[in-house]
Amino acid sequence: MTQDKKDTVHMQCYSARQQALSEADLDRIAPRTSIVRPSLWRRFKNRTRCSRATANFLLLKYVPVLKWLPRYPARDWLLGDLIAGLSVGIIQLPQGLAYSLLAGLPPVFGLYTSFYPVFIYFLLGTSKHISVGTFAVVCVMIASVTESLAPNENFLLGDNSSSIDTVARDLMRVELSMALAFLVGIFQIALGLIQFGFVVNYLSDPLISGYTTASAVHVLTSQLKYLFGLKISQKTQPLSLIYTIIKIFSRITETNIGTLVTSIIAIVVLVLMKFLNEKLASKLVIPIPIELIMLIVSTGISYGVGLDDKFGIENVGYIPVGLKAPMLPDFSLFTDIIGNAFAIAVVGYAITISLGQVFASKHGYKVDSNQELIAIGFSNFVGSFFQCFAISASVSRSLVQESTGGNTQVASATASFVIFIIILKAGELFQDLPKSILASIIIVNLKGMFKQFSEVKVLWKNNRIDMLTWLVTFVATILFNMDIGLAVAVAFSLLTIIFRTQLSNYSILGQVYETSIYRDVSRCHQAKEIPRIKIFHSTSTVYYANANQYLETLYQKCGVDVEKLIEKKRKAIKKKQKKELKAMKKAMKENEADNQITGHDNIAFDRLELGKLEYEIEEHKEENMTEGSLTVVPGNAVNEESGGRNTLQSLGLEKPNFHSLILDFSSMNFVDTVCVKALRKIFKNFAEIEVDVYLAGCNATVMTGLEVGNLFNENITKSQVFPSIHDAITYLTMDHEQISIHEANGAPDTRL
Repeated sequence: MTQDKKDTVHMQCYSARQQALSEADLDRIAPRTSIVRPSLWRRFKNRTRCSRATANFLLLKYVPVLKWLPRYPARDWLLGDLIAGLSVGIIQLPQGLAYSLLAGLPPVFGLYTSFYPVFIYFLLGTSKHISVGTFAVVCVMIASVTESLAPNENFLLGDNSSSIDTVARDLMRVELSMALAFLVGIFQIALGLIQFGFVVNYLSDPLISGYTTASAVHVLTSQLKYLFGLKISQKTQPLSLIYTIIKIFSRITETNIGTLVTSIIAIVVLVLMKFLNEKLASKLVIPIPIELIMLIVSTGISYGVGLDDKFGIENVGYIPVGLKAPMLPDFSLFTDIIGNAFAIAVVGYAITISLGQVFASKHGYKVDSNQELIAIGFSNFVGSFFQCFAISASVSRSLVQESTGGNTQVASATASFVIFIIILKAGELFQDLPKSILASIIIVNLKGMFKQFSEVKVLWKNNRIDMLTWLVTFVATILFNMDIGLAVAVAFSLLTIIFRTQLSNYSILGQVYETSIYRDVSRCHQAKEIPRIKIFHSTSTVYYANANQYLETLYQKCGVDVEKLIEKKRKAIKKKQKKELKAMKKAMKENEADNQITGHDNIAFDRLELGKLEYEIEEHKEENMTEGSLTVVPGNAVNEESGGRNTLQSLGLEKPNFHSLILDFSSMNFVDTVCVKALRKIFKNFAEIEVDVYLAGCNATVMTGLEVGNLFNENITKSQVFPSIHDAITYLTMDHEQISIHEANGAPDTRL
């Protein structure tokens, strides 16, 4: 079978009877109407216009408890919420004390933080299952502020003394934590009101996982001094984690044996009992409150035996009873902590919304991301007046709240009431609690975070770029501390988006037999290229960062060195022009000689002069084309007889093995000025080598961008843009009785 017959047989599989419509046809048949947006002033008036219905809507939107509490099914859900609230409250007591210590503050402030903000979230939050309050990651970020701006060295009692004025130090750190919570709340409320909840989308799951895992390492390191009974001041500058570990091991001989033994026993008991809780979870109504039991038992032993006096095991110390009067934060501290406050605001919200969305997806309801920002922001803002530090959702307590039957935030309100009772009456009972017990509770609760190391193996198999994001986030947070580490992680995560566009997959598409589906011919053997037509596809948007790569790959995939072929064509034209000029000069000399002999003008010379004029006009056109003016319309694959121009064939150059190029723009999201400039170059260069260029699959946004970018003119028209690849193929392969766009532009139709 000859090649022509094979092409004819293959054409039968994609030839179509239906009419192919270009964007120009669609503009006539179904023109798009422009969306008229109201002015900024009108939108502002509409938003600020108040009526009874609007006020009611806003009240229910920003205070969700008024919407769901009146319809609360007490008979079905109340018992479960009470049990869940009691369970979470019991866990929140030891964690509040421990995480306050982690934040560099006296333990009692962890109890305040477990009460005020939790109740505010009950009123404003939209997640039904998360438990907010103290959380290790946020606490270690707070500690980086309190311990850097109020270090122990600033509160020594004497020049040569090693004693520290803990009262003054703690007072300063509490003021710092209040100011920090105030700013965190302001940032979160502001972001929520301007509908900026999507900012958390820039914190990918690998980034959050790597960041929280590195935070767990920071938490573990910060608690080692309590496990070994060492008095070590911590720094918060870059590489502070490495310095702290070196300092601890250099002073390991100063370990308090009583404190170390207490820590080991506490950790072993906690690990064993948590293991039993996991194994017996289906048989237990509520988990065994081992942390509360550990607090009560260890406090009793410490008080009865006198561990502090006899063995030097440091206790929690004085815990005041009752609630504190509200007070304003110190506004003069804001300039020193504003950067840290924004970082804590973003991280705290990211953890909260991520956890909220997990439970919402599991139980079939929706979490409002912007309202969550407002809720967590108001919790921090109000809490700051009552000496609370910044909060977020807790993974461990949220899991307990959900697994023990919690259905709504009534469980959180119950937990906050438990803490309220403890603050009023029972707080002072834990004054003899060893700090090593609290450190042990913190470390054991890091188990879930350290399990995230296993994600590296999964990411290695599934997505190497996500794995790299995880590792960069982890290493940066370990080396540069929490705030700088987060900034580096976000910057790298955004850079990976650019990397992905730079590493786009470019391919030549072919048609799957007897379908309108087009696939990469190098990956799908059933897809065959259509004779004399190239379909080029990119998996990403073409914009300033990858436009040059798009051009280079297009030339490579088409199998034609376009720029070299254009250069050869121009050299051939110059060579031809030199020959014509040489012949003209020779004819002029012969004409002059004839005139001298005969004394008559040569008619041939007149014709030659006319030819010279035509040559100069032609040369002028070639110069314009060389300088960049697009004087060749797409589809002008003409010969000398039809158009009188210099074609590749007439110049003795090999033509490309295709006459039409389709650029698949179905994956494009937008176009910028660089993309439009690249498209102009593609149309111009391929027109010079007698190849028509078409666009396919442009969505409305891309079409608007092309129009605004002034791509279309008398040479590049919307008749060369099609809604799909198949429309373009149908147009190029169908028989047309009417005149084509190419013929209308003065060039013959080159379609099959």
